[in-house]
Amino acid sequence: MRVFRIALTGDYLNEEGKLSSGEIGLQHVADLPFIQHHFLKDLAPTAGDPTYWTRYYSLEIEPKHIRDIDALIVLRPWIKPSTFAEGADTLTVIGRAGAGYDKIDVAACTANDVALFNAPDALTHSTASSALMFMLALAKRLPEHERVARSGQWNLQSKIVGSELRGRTLGIVGLGRSGRELVRLIQPFEMRILAYSPKADPEEAAEMGVELTTLERVMQEGDFVSVHSNLTAAKHGMITAEHLALMKPTAYFVNIARGELVDQAALVKILQERRIAGAGLDVFEHEPLPASDPLVALDNVILTPHWSPATSDVRVLTGQAIFSGMRRVSQGQLPDNIINKEVLDRSGFQSKLARFKENTL
Repeated sequence: MRVFRIALTGDYLNEEGKLSSGEIGLQHVADLPFIQHHFLKDLAPTAGDPTYWTRYYSLEIEPKHIRDIDALIVLRPWIKPSTFAEGADTLTVIGRAGAGYDKIDVAACTANDVALFNAPDALTHSTASSALMFMLALAKRLPEHERVARSGQWNLQSKIVGSELRGRTLGIVGLGRSGRELVRLIQPFEMRILAYSPKADPEEAAEMGVELTTLERVMQEGDFVSVHSNLTAAKHGMITAEHLALMKPTAYFVNIARGELVDQAALVKILQERRIAGAGLDVFEHEPLPASDPLVALDNVILTPHWSPATSDVRVLTGQAIFSGMRRVSQGQLPDNIINKEVLDRSGFQSKLARFKENTL
């Protein structure tokens, strides 16, 4: 039997050192005696340290964190080339507990013979339903209705008149997993759907009732524009001030993908000047979003803290995907959903993985 040592990033924990969101999937490997796990406690919050919550999205995995472990499960911290400054003699696999991996240097993982995998399907439905939630709340002007009801100012009731999704145009930026799921969820609303997604299959899009077109046309014609693209270096700031300026004054902008895809300063400006009707944002250029950020002062924006898709159901699905992958690697097998498939041909990775074949049940 060969011990398989898993480290989990400390942002899974609360200030008492307990799991902050309940069970994360450890039960899926509980029957394997050769698996050991621990949390990287120096990346966890501690009582009396309020600064943690201003910097926990900028935490990094350091060389000391990957020393003498075989696997790493990452929630929020960055993995940069500096992570591997002392090499990665035993680290075989990294599991990203989510879909996005823009904070992980994939090339550095490959160069150090480390496979990276994620849980791409766990968040698909929840991300799409969060976009739909924003769309409905914005169209129905839910925040304004709530303010009237809570303040008792029913005399303002008739001043708040929402609209329907039905018959409107939905523009989707990125027709990947969550973008396609939003198309499925939106069908009963009989919306016209445009999408900008250069890698999408035109035939598949047509079968779904989606017209593929330019980003400019999506922005110009969409009554709702919902961003679902992944983040790469080439896509940073892909939605510019010029693109935002194309939107209708009655249109709404929704982003549940990545804040860095959008020129946030330009978005703030058009919202301040009421050049669009409003926005629903779960992600931001800099996270956590400071309380002093101008977005916070706007009454035509719904803000959530990069967490609206993180339901209890997603936690279960993510845990199952990540620990099922770890279970396989601990027995010398490949996990599903490997991002850097080129690592599979590297002798260094093959040697690392082969160490655990003796654990096969």
